[in-house]
Amino acid sequence: MKVTDFDYHLPAEFIANQPLKDRDQSKLMLLHRKSGSISHHLFSDLPDLLQATDVLVLNNTLVFPARLLGYRLGLTSENRGNGASLRARIEVLLVKQVERDVWDALVKPGRKMRIGERVRFGTGELECTVLGRGPRGLRRLRFDCQGNFEALVDRLGHVPLPPYISRPDTDEDRNRYQTVFAKRRGAVAAPTAGLHFTPNVLDRLRRKGVQIQEITLHVGPGTFQPVRSEMVEEHHMEAEYFEVSSEAAGTIQRARNEGKRIIAVGTTVARTLETVASRHAGVIVPEAGETTLFIYPGYSFSSVDGLLTNFHLPRSTLLMLVSAFAGRELIREAYEQAVVQAYRFYSYGDCMLIL
Repeated sequence: MKVTDFDYHLPAEFIANQPLKDRDQSKLMLLHRKSGSISHHLFSDLPDLLQATDVLVLNNTLVFPARLLGYRLGLTSENRGNGASLRARIEVLLVKQVERDVWDALVKPGRKMRIGERVRFGTGELECTVLGRGPRGLRRLRFDCQGNFEALVDRLGHVPLPPYISRPDTDEDRNRYQTVFAKRRGAVAAPTAGLHFTPNVLDRLRRKGVQIQEITLHVGPGTFQPVRSEMVEEHHMEAEYFEVSSEAAGTIQRARNEGKRIIAVGTTVARTLETVASRHAGVIVPEAGETTLFIYPGYSFSSVDGLLTNFHLPRSTLLMLVSAFAGRELIREAYEQAVVQAYRFYSYGDCMLIL
């Protein structure tokens, strides 16, 4: 299967660079897989579009300001050699904590960052040293700080907005690029299907009888990484950490046993539930670990009956997952209608509910 099969043209004006003032006023496109029908709504209509017996599963990961802007100090004394100290600007995106003060991070520009080189952030209360080099700008860094590390990152860091949002982050993004149910710190990208929820919508869903459960998948930068291979099957997903609690697993599995629908809010939830089910003969059990599951057309879903998701980039693994769930032809038609109906695309954009 060719990656180009998932290409489409999107005029730049359809990319949502700013969030809407009201989260639940996003457009919502409803797709029915069996009939192929498509209808148009607002996200605030969601409680009316679901059944009282449905189970809605959310991703409660919390995005932290993982993008740090600093400058090079040069090499440490034992590794200095002939390297000159350059005060060049450096961008660091924290990806994964390895030890208490050691992180894997994407560094830009990373080509010149050698082992032993140091970077300073702010006025010097936070610095790091390069311990190792990985592919495509990945570096292992050891941090030294004056004070609490998380507090310093929260103060000095920037919201890691997606690269297609063509503006600097603002204070507003700290609130809006975050779901209202975010709890578990660790994501460098938001589970964007959850951005449309408000406390009022959640309350209306509960009053209708819809059960709401939460899982955790810490979204990594791989969600924005392009598929570099020509063939879909040759792509490999980067590992992301997930947790499914005993309460969530029990509720979801009981609902499946009773024939109730499981509605995944976002591709992250779908990948998490499918990962667990694939490892345990189709049963949802409590589990914590990492997933590299890559879902593309031809995949058979075993744990998800509905999917709420945003509109995704061309050739992206997210678009491939959605196409696997609803079929490439229906998704292609839906995206064409979204352009005609002036839907807003990507992270701050509108959404679709696939049933």
